[in-house]
Amino acid sequence: MILWLATYLSEYQSGFNVFQYLTLRTILAVITALAISICIGPYFISLLRKLQIGQNIRVDGPSTHLSKAGTPTMGGSVMLISIGISTTMWADISNRFIIIILFSTFLFGLIGLVDDFLKLFRGNSDGLSAKLKFLLQWMAALLLAFLLFFNAESSAETTLIFPFFKNINYELGLFYLFTTSLVIVSTSNSVNLSDGLDGLAIMPTVMIAGALIILAYVAGNINFSNYLDLPYVRGVGEICVFCGALVGAGLGFLWFNSYPAEIFMGDVGSLSLGAALGTAAVMVRQELLLLIMGGIFVVEALSVIFQVVSYKLTGRRLFKMAPIHHHFELKGWPEPKIIVRFWIVTALLVLFALATLKVR
Repeated sequence: MILWLATYLSEYQSGFNVFQYLTLRTILAVITALAISICIGPYFISLLRKLQIGQNIRVDGPSTHLSKAGTPTMGGSVMLISIGISTTMWADISNRFIIIILFSTFLFGLIGLVDDFLKLFRGNSDGLSAKLKFLLQWMAALLLAFLLFFNAESSAETTLIFPFFKNINYELGLFYLFTTSLVIVSTSNSVNLSDGLDGLAIMPTVMIAGALIILAYVAGNINFSNYLDLPYVRGVGEICVFCGALVGAGLGFLWFNSYPAEIFMGDVGSLSLGAALGTAAVMVRQELLLLIMGGIFVVEALSVIFQVVSYKLTGRRLFKMAPIHHHFELKGWPEPKIIVRFWIVTALLVLFALATLKVR
């Protein structure tokens, strides 16, 4: 919105051309989203407390979590508001990638919102049934995959890139619809499963979004993409602004979600942020790098899968409790230690993933 205004005003005053710079608008998106989150956060928390919209705790979970019952939830709405306003202000809202990623984020946010409302209405931790939630996620992801596939301008947008190997690329064709849907649904659910401790999910999300800013800038710049021998995707650089808004909104939310949390993001936050990361990774053609950067999310999801499979096949559990962060809790690790260690691992994985851009 401001970009359009600046473009118009630049005809009369050349100084407004500064808003054409993607880096500046990304920085401004971070600052704007951060400011909005921190400003409206206290009012949102107060409103949720007044409406008695609090977290329902699993009775079979760690006993240390019982004290968290009643903590305001659905705080992801604060981030969605911040991301929406900041992106609309600083991004080119006519850009197809911006339109689709905003649609993706809010569509999955809507699924999460319905799930959160059902939990509150029923007064327990049971929202949408697992089958129905999974079905809705796949339907939403397939819709997004179709939008991306049929709006692609070149084969580069549907080619799978392999880290470490410069000359190994695979044109996905119609298989793109399945892989894209799988990435979006998997990332959305993995972030959701990781959101079990104060600040555990949001900081890795912020780190990955920060890395996606770099990846989007490279993919959208023909000089950098040619230098690193990566596919050039025209217009995808605008995703930097969205990811910047996500970083700002996430940091603003962490201000209130850090241990001990004043608010939880709920499914409205975890499902939408996970979908946003998956969609952005698909757009910049770095799905496999997302697998590396989001290693913590991958391990969290796999721990649940292995736990269920092991119990059904052998009647024995591999972990004291799944997802795996609860396993460490039951082993006696303090919650802040688990959180910070998971952050450290994510930071290392993100740095390693970015290093692969040159090691090819």
